[in-house]
Amino acid sequence: MRKYHALPVALLAALALTACQDGTGTKDEGAAHPDPASATVTATHPAEGRVGGKGTSGTTGTQGTTGATGTEGTSGATGTQPTKGDKAAKGDKTAKGTTATRVSCNGSNTTVTAQPVRRPLNHMLLTVKNTGSKMCDLTYYPVLRFDEMQWVPRPIKDSKPQAVTTLAPGESGYAGVSLSAADGSGEWGTTSHKLTVGFQGRTPNSDGGPSALPTLPAKGVYYDSTLTVTYWLRDMDDALTY
Repeated sequence: MRKYHALPVALLAALALTACQDGTGTKDEGAAHPDPASATVTATHPAEGRVGGKGTSGTTGTQGTTGATGTEGTSGATGTQPTKGDKAAKGDKTAKGTTATRVSCNGSNTTVTAQPVRRPLNHMLLTVKNTGSKMCDLTYYPVLRFDEMQWVPRPIKDSKPQAVTTLAPGESGYAGVSLSAADGSGEWGTTSHKLTVGFQGRTPNSDGGPSALPTLPAKGVYYDSTLTVTYWLRDMDDALTY
């Protein structure tokens, strides 16, 4: 069809050019545009315009407003990092004063003294000072042995503290020792010149490390079958209450 209408279009163009050269103008020639050939050409333009319309409402514009990149930016993995930080914070808390960072108090990291007291009657005070560089635990009660005795003094159950007695470097813990019955009712009374203080570990009656050998008074210490000892305590007065 385009080959069929090509000649009239060329002819119209030639007539229009002739009119201009003659000085007659193009207004009269303009009436010739409704020619079927030009109408056919004009009719094809709207179709081409539809192609251009696809360019303005194409998928590119839609993707720009609803693209996955924007969504990932607001819900990305960065938002989960505080959770990891919380775990790190928990790691920092467990590193301070926990059982893993403390050691047992024993004869290698403390100094131990044994001193008889006037009040209460027939009592002696054990003092343990942490001379190490780490916090240490005084667990349970001291295991006492005078001379070569073959039995272990009983602990006073009422003196058991609510928590383990923990000593920072330079701090002291205490235990009270009831040596003999004030009314003389005890048996096997004897005077001792040597004392060994044993330490327990994390579980009852376990080995807590080297023992201590505190010096006793020159005249020795008298004890009998009623010999008892308190648990390790933080307060000296509490240790001498029993």
